[in-house]
Amino acid sequence: MRTVLLQLAVAVLAGLVFLTLGRREAMSAAMSAAFVALGTMLFSMRFFSGLNGAGMAFSRLIAGVILKWFVIVGGLFLILAKFKLPPLAAITGLVAALAVYLFAFRFKG
Repeated sequence: MRTVLLQLAVAVLAGLVFLTLGRREAMSAAMSAAFVALGTMLFSMRFFSGLNGAGMAFSRLIAGVILKWFVIVGGLFLILAKFKLPPLAAITGLVAALAVYLFAFRFKG
């Protein structure tokens, strides 16, 4: 849950930073980071919903990762193709939200 909240905070921060360039850029950055947070939340819900052995845990892990990346890639498709928002802001928001993992596991405190 902490990782999802941190990713949502990064989404807000990315939106605020890109607001200096315009509203469309801010929406693009915030939406891409929010899709990463949504994917992480769905992954966590899938993975941690009742583990009954190693085989079940592994299959839930794989299913959760696939679900997460479908959400992220689908979200990027919506941002870039459907809404035609700026790609640089979308990729920046995506990378910033994914970078939360590096810091979340590094500083477990």
